[in-house]
Amino acid sequence: MKFYAIRHTSVDVKPGICYGQTDVDVAVTYEEEQKRLAKELEPINFEKIWSSPLLRCRKLAESLFPNEEIHFDSRLKELNFGDWEMSSWDEIYACQEGKIWMDNYQVLPTKNGESYPEMVERVSDFVREIEQLKVENIAVVAHAGVIRILKSVIEKIPISELFENFKPAYASVTVFEINQND
Repeated sequence: MKFYAIRHTSVDVKPGICYGQTDVDVAVTYEEEQKRLAKELEPINFEKIWSSPLLRCRKLAESLFPNEEIHFDSRLKELNFGDWEMSSWDEIYACQEGKIWMDNYQVLPTKNGESYPEMVERVSDFVREIEQLKVENIAVVAHAGVIRILKSVIEKIPISELFENFKPAYASVTVFEINQND
């Protein structure tokens, strides 16, 4: 099975702001980015389509696949940054809790939010479900953090190796192969 992980388009948020699960809208470049993605994905016949329910993914999924059934799945949301949502990364790092978290982000939860191990578990649960399907191509519209975890789980790469070395761009497609046992 080919698994097409599509990152949402650019967002209407100032650079340097932590927006995680905040339901932010898309940037003014949306139409241009959406058209490029639509052209890239046009030749592919997707049998199943999933999306994060957050607006930036939902809007893209609905415009890319207007006549298809889209499964909106909360397991595909970005990390919940809790109290730090919509704060600047500089502000987060300036506080003691933020500094401790940033130095240990792969294991500690965010303030009143979620930890990466919790996010890995929910995304892994989604992958286990997908692996049971007997289809050729699926599309998943999601966030950079989710796509990193998908790569880690599907390709069996430690997540720690992906934080610095794998950064999916806005409006990009990452293709994975899932080997299925018959």
